[in-house]
Amino acid sequence: MNLFRPQRYADGDQLDVRGCAVRLKVDGRARRISLRVDRAKSEVVALAPTPRRLSEAVAFAHEKADWIAGQLAALPNRQVIAPGGILRLLGKPYRLEVGPGRPKMTEDALIAPDDSAWGLRILRLAKREALTRLTERTAHHAAALGRPMPSVAIADPKARWGSCRPARPGHPAAIRYSWRLVLAPFEVADYVVAHECAHLIEANHGPRFWALCEQLSGDPAPHRRWLRAHAAELHAISA
Repeated sequence: MNLFRPQRYADGDQLDVRGCAVRLKVDGRARRISLRVDRAKSEVVALAPTPRRLSEAVAFAHEKADWIAGQLAALPNRQVIAPGGILRLLGKPYRLEVGPGRPKMTEDALIAPDDSAWGLRILRLAKREALTRLTERTAHHAAALGRPMPSVAIADPKARWGSCRPARPGHPAAIRYSWRLVLAPFEVADYVVAHECAHLIEANHGPRFWALCEQLSGDPAPHRRWLRAHAAELHAISA
């Protein structure tokens, strides 16, 4: 028996690097070993292009232990919503309340029954509002560009606010947004919608693409800065 056989690692394994959580992930699109911060889970992800290179990702994570600790320390504490609190949707404050009957959204409150799923029900209301409002703005910007309305969906991606699949023969265009955009100010969320709609024409980030973004929603720079500054806060909100 070989007592010195190297330890084997698998996609999804979790490491402890000086008390910090690091998760291993195989990404076939990756070209090299790298680290990224998963703000939603308050952990660092060590990426490897193939399962064979996971041991290299582990070694790299241990080499970067100080960097990992610094990144995680800089994350905001998880913000758990609770009755009596406030949740801003597109900049407007809504009271978070307990009430009988079906969960509902009023002019100034989000209300759900008092049970163990209260927080999840409140977030479902927020997600429903996100889909409604982002779909409305997508229709507005697509029409301004003279493009057919794409299908719209929401998800909870970790690293991007939106993605666009332009139309191709037999496949209509589709846009997917992070539901967390509804937690940002209206102007910021609308910029992301304009950004993805611009991809209906320009599937790149060249000068013509940025000209379309500015045509639809003005100077993108302040909105991009806001997202960089507040991304961790938006991902920290949970039930």
